[in-house]
Amino acid sequence: RYRYGLFKQRIAKEGQEEIAEDWLEKFSPWEIVRHDVVYPVRFFGHVEISPDGSRKSAGGEVLNALAYDVPIPGYKTKNAISLRLWDAKASAEDFNLFQFNDGQYESAAQLHSRAQQICAVLYPGDATEEGKLLRLKQQFFLCSASLQDIIFRFKERKSDRVSGKWSEFPSKVAVQMNDTHPTLAIPELMRLLMDEEGLGWDEAWDVTNKTVAYTNHTVLPEALEKWSQSVMRKLLPRQMEIIEEIDKRFREMVISTRKDMEGKLDSMSVLDNSPQKPVVRMANLCVVSAHTVNGVAELHSNILKEELFADYVSIWPKKFQNKTNGITPRRWLRFCNPELSEIVTKWLKTDQWTSNLDLLTGLRKFADDEKLHAEWAAAKLASKKRLAKHVLDATGVTIDPTSLFDIQIKRIHEYKRQLMNILGAVYRYKKLKEMSAEEKQKVTPRTVMVGGKAFATYTNAKRIVKLVNDVGAVVNNDPDVNKYLKVVFIPNYNVSVAEVLIPGSELSQHISTAGMEASGTSNMKFSLNGCVIIGTLDGANVEIREEVGEDNFFLFGAKADQVAGLRKDRENGLFKPDPRFEEAKQYIRSGTFGTYDYTPLLDSLEGNSGFGRGE
Repeated sequence: RYRYGLFKQRIAKEGQEEIAEDWLEKFSPWEIVRHDVVYPVRFFGHVEISPDGSRKSAGGEVLNALAYDVPIPGYKTKNAISLRLWDAKASAEDFNLFQFNDGQYESAAQLHSRAQQICAVLYPGDATEEGKLLRLKQQFFLCSASLQDIIFRFKERKSDRVSGKWSEFPSKVAVQMNDTHPTLAIPELMRLLMDEEGLGWDEAWDVTNKTVAYTNHTVLPEALEKWSQSVMRKLLPRQMEIIEEIDKRFREMVISTRKDMEGKLDSMSVLDNSPQKPVVRMANLCVVSAHTVNGVAELHSNILKEELFADYVSIWPKKFQNKTNGITPRRWLRFCNPELSEIVTKWLKTDQWTSNLDLLTGLRKFADDEKLHAEWAAAKLASKKRLAKHVLDATGVTIDPTSLFDIQIKRIHEYKRQLMNILGAVYRYKKLKEMSAEEKQKVTPRTVMVGGKAFATYTNAKRIVKLVNDVGAVVNNDPDVNKYLKVVFIPNYNVSVAEVLIPGSELSQHISTAGMEASGTSNMKFSLNGCVIIGTLDGANVEIREEVGEDNFFLFGAKADQVAGLRKDRENGLFKPDPRFEEAKQYIRSGTFGTYDYTPLLDSLEGNSGFGRGE
């Protein structure tokens, strides 16, 4: 239950500023605090071995996880389910009254302030050792509290049944690890089953393996979590013992059953014991421990099987599958686009499409009906006017609802290539400046919108945000061209902002280098709102293009299987840059958009080798 969320984004002269989110200061009427649901979570300490050889965590610091429930109503349901959030608390006996009365206020409440740190911010900066430790604490805190609660509920219900065996646990409980952040659920479930419930290793492992599954969300090497073994051993000594045992048994299994794979063990094992920096590879731990591993779009799942996890596939061919991401048409059409929803319902003569989207194919037979075209255009214009009002309120910029709305909204990241988009806008601006008045008359007026948060410590992403704003400041105030082009940065992108932008969009950009974006989901939301995509064959774009038809998708760029070859060619000096690309970069360097030095940002596109370089 993050008190300050991720951050609120403000745009100032220097670019993005982060300020703490205040969602809880205004009081949150939906949440129900559950003072009856509290679990202890232990950090640090040591492992105690009893005479019978059983092991237990002891000492260290113990915080309490306090449950909050937020009811989630469904669509046309008679009930609600709850979203369980955890808050970290220290207990009264951890408050040192003697120290406090002696004027030592900070040290008297040390554990209380450590508890607050855990639930202060989502994704705290991890450039420092303190930051890394806090992230690991957050991950473990959430895993441990949730698993203790799951086990408590299982046992509570077990007493109603006769058999009540742990072997039934996987048929009642599924733990889906969404990315590698909850990987610690694996050793923690093992610890709870063995140390608290008295199961032996083999039985605990069988239950854990059948309960846990893993969804991979990225193939970017820097995003695959690797935690320092020494940090893990210090913070979670018992869990680290269990991880070491999982690794040892995996190695033994491979050596005894797959002699041919022995040479691959160093890259496949859970522990990377390189003397420079021994780490725990969380993705490997997930793959070794889970009963099923999935990617989130067909292309991505194939890359997992053929590249990232190829060695594991030969051991467990049935473990890997695809589950293409999805979105809810209730929020992303029915709710956010009432005008278009009414038209769809009217022409289909049913609103059942909200829970069975295949019914939309029933609109195909009206595709050439001009009455539908007119209604559709009117609905789009209403959404564009709503969007124009939002832009005016949020930025002070007036945009023309009859211009083409060209939108890219997503987290700011080099692989998502917002930089390519803005270079395109810069080139468009330069060409407009060179045109005669007559030539300009033939141009379709366009409003380019970019939105998204840059991670607080991600320098190049923050430079991209600043560049978009600097370009907008010049273009939007240039009377020669601002009838034909505007460039707007939409601040503080979030779901509520997306609900206004997506219905009003006509062209949306999903332009990552093929093989980089695992799936993407806003591409689906834009498509559902009658917007055309310009994009690469990446993530779910591939499947969207199959659904909407090649004629209804603006495709460009290399295919995923061509990228490695192109990088190789570039390293061998065979790359010839497009002169327009050079022209756009030069225009920025010339100071047209202000005095800020964009050299380091533009340099990131140059140089012939290195990950992410050499665009």
